[in-house]
Amino acid sequence: MTKDERNTSGSQASQKATERLNQLSSHLESGANQAKKRKSTKSALPADHSDVLGQIATLRTLAANPDPKNRGYIRQKQAGKLWVRERIHELLDPNTFQEIGSVSGTVTWKQTGALTEEPVAFTPSNNVQGMGKLNGREILLTADDFSIRGGHADGAIAAKTEYMEQMAIALRLPMIKLVDGSSGGGSVTTIRTEGWSYIPQVKLFKHVVEQLNMGIPNLGAVVGPAIGLGAARVVSCHFSVMAADIGSLFNAGPKVVEGATFEEGLGFQELGGPMMHCTNGTIDNLAANEAECFEQIRTVLAYLPNSGAEAPPVIACSDPENRQDISLRSIIPRRQQRMYNPWAIIKSVVDKDSWFEIGPLWGRTAITGLARLGGRPVGIISLNCEVNSGALDAGGSQKLTRLLKLCDVMNIPVLQFIDVRK
Repeated sequence: MTKDERNTSGSQASQKATERLNQLSSHLESGANQAKKRKSTKSALPADHSDVLGQIATLRTLAANPDPKNRGYIRQKQAGKLWVRERIHELLDPNTFQEIGSVSGTVTWKQTGALTEEPVAFTPSNNVQGMGKLNGREILLTADDFSIRGGHADGAIAAKTEYMEQMAIALRLPMIKLVDGSSGGGSVTTIRTEGWSYIPQVKLFKHVVEQLNMGIPNLGAVVGPAIGLGAARVVSCHFSVMAADIGSLFNAGPKVVEGATFEEGLGFQELGGPMMHCTNGTIDNLAANEAECFEQIRTVLAYLPNSGAEAPPVIACSDPENRQDISLRSIIPRRQQRMYNPWAIIKSVVDKDSWFEIGPLWGRTAITGLARLGGRPVGIISLNCEVNSGALDAGGSQKLTRLLKLCDVMNIPVLQFIDVRK
C-alpha cells in the first residue's frame, strides 16, 4: 500500500470514528432527556397515592347517593319501596355498616392529564353487601338494588355474593338477605354470550347449604319481587318473611307465564303474593311492610346463636321463674268436645312477652315458634285444637318438622304441648 493510500484509509477511519462518537453522544443525550421527562411525569403523581384514594372516595360518594333523575330510582320510589341503602340504614344499628366491594361496578373515566384521570359516572354493583351490627351483634348482609337492572346480578357480579357466603362460613356470622329482584339468576344475555345457562349448577348454593347445616342463621326478607334465583335464595333460609304491601315471589315473571300458559293480566301479587306463599309454607311469616320485616328479623335473631357450635344467647329475665298462673287450672274444659285457646297456655307458661310465632298462616293444625324460659331460648311446638279438632294434617306435620330441625341445628331445647286424642 502506498503512502497516499494509507493516508486515505486513515482519514476514512477517523471520519467513521467521529460519526460513531456523534451517534453515541446523540443517543446518550436522548436517553437523558427521556429520563428527565419520566422523572418529571413521576413527580407529577403524589407519592402518597392521594389521587387514587380520592378516586375511591368519589366512587363511594356516587354509590351512596341516589340519582333522583335515574329511571330505576324513580320506579323504586313510585312502587312505594325504600332504596337499598335506606333499607340498610333502617335495619342495622346506626353507623355500623361496613361495605364490602363498595367500588365494584362500571366506571366512566375522564382524562385529566398524561397519567391522571377522574371518574365522572359510576354504576355500582346492584347487590350491596357488607358487615354491620343488629342489636349489637355482628352480622353479614346482602341487599338487592332493584333500581339497577331490576336487581339482576349475573356474570362476575354474582361472584361477589359467593364471596359473602364463604365469609359467613369462615367467620361464623349470621347472614341476612334482603331480596328485591333476581339476585344473580341467569339471563338471556348471559346464555347468548356463554352458550349455556349455569343453572342449576349455582356455585354459591354449596356454601348456603353448608351454612344451614352448620347452624349459621340465615334470615331472608322479601321486600319486592323475588324472582328466579332470588326466590331460591330467600326460601333457602332458616326464617323468611314477606312484606305484604310490596312482596311477591315466583320463578318467572308475568310475561314469561303469559307466553307459556296464555294467562294474561297477571300481576306480581296474583302470581306469587303473600296470600299464596305465606299460606302454603313457602314463606314463614307475613309482615305489613318493610319496617315490620326488619323488626321480625331482629326478633328471630335474638333467639339464635351465631352457629350451631355455640349456645343460644341468654338474656336477663324480669319474669319470676317460680311464677304461678292460677287460670291454667281451668283453661282446659271438662267436656272434651269443647275447644280451648292453646296460645293462651303457651303465653302463660313462657317468659312474659317472649312468644314469637313462626308460620301462623300455614299448617294451622300445628303451632310453632320461639320463646324464652328464664331468659333462655326454647322452641315451642303444639297442636291446635281449634283447627281440625287438633288432628295433624300434612301441612301441620311439615311445620312441626321444620321447627324441630331449626332447634336441632341451633342447639335450642324444645318444649312440647301435647294434646293427641287416643
